[in-house]
Amino acid sequence: MLEKLLTEQVNPVSQDIDALPTEEVLRIINAEDRKVAEAVAKEIPHIAMAVDVIVDRIAKGGRVFYIGAGTSGRLGVLDASECPPTFDVPPELFQGVIAGGERALSQAGEASEDDGRQGVADLMARGFTARDVVVGIAASGRTPYVLGAVEAAHRLGAVTVGISCTPDSELARAVEIPITPLPGPEILTGSTRMKAGTATKLVLNMLSTAAMIRSGYVFGNLMVNVQPRNTKLEDRARRIIALAADVDRAIAGALLKQAGNDVKTAIVMARLGVSKEDAEKRLREAGGRVSRALKS
Repeated sequence: MLEKLLTEQVNPVSQDIDALPTEEVLRIINAEDRKVAEAVAKEIPHIAMAVDVIVDRIAKGGRVFYIGAGTSGRLGVLDASECPPTFDVPPELFQGVIAGGERALSQAGEASEDDGRQGVADLMARGFTARDVVVGIAASGRTPYVLGAVEAAHRLGAVTVGISCTPDSELARAVEIPITPLPGPEILTGSTRMKAGTATKLVLNMLSTAAMIRSGYVFGNLMVNVQPRNTKLEDRARRIIALAADVDRAIAGALLKQAGNDVKTAIVMARLGVSKEDAEKRLREAGGRVSRALKS
């Protein structure tokens, strides 16, 4: 049965890859990788549906749970862990659940992916509720650990999203919003950490980044929620203020200090010529969105 999955097919382009010189090996990998973005592009309508649902659930107090095994699980954990430092959101907002737990992040433990009941237990242990969103991730679309969790989430009435790289997969059929990029057979037969993994990473980037954009966590294309907790981030914060307020770096630094190290407050202060207190009030009334605060 497994040999019928697209992710397990033999790629004719790379059948003799072991006999090729290094540069040719890399050219084959690179050429195959170009197909990944095209495959993801075809799924943008479904990705957009998922983003809109995530934005709606977050606005109502919901959270997003990525769940997967092996590479899929690690990619979910990676994307979730990047959201707090990028957008200054609570670590609970985006959560990655992986079969085998934290140990599986660095040590393969694929046997745990066959336990659907454990998928349910791991998801529910996080306090998953009907107002949350679960994003099941499985390149093959048949991982029991993921399917069990998705089914339990569906029974609760939560929104279910599935990312797989196989046509008409079990996961795609089990969720409300299926996202199915099809980058084709892997360069190394069955090695879904490669093209399928790249496709999954691109989709996860889209889901979290677009959801945060739509939720008001950026201004223009600037990460205005950045928290200047170290030297690099302090420099980034000054650059963001300088760009958003059209001031030089020295003025941006002074504004950041006056704003109590809050980038959004500093931008509103500079753009509208108002006090820190007034800027904070405008931002509160605008739900934290800089663009709205500037129009208020």
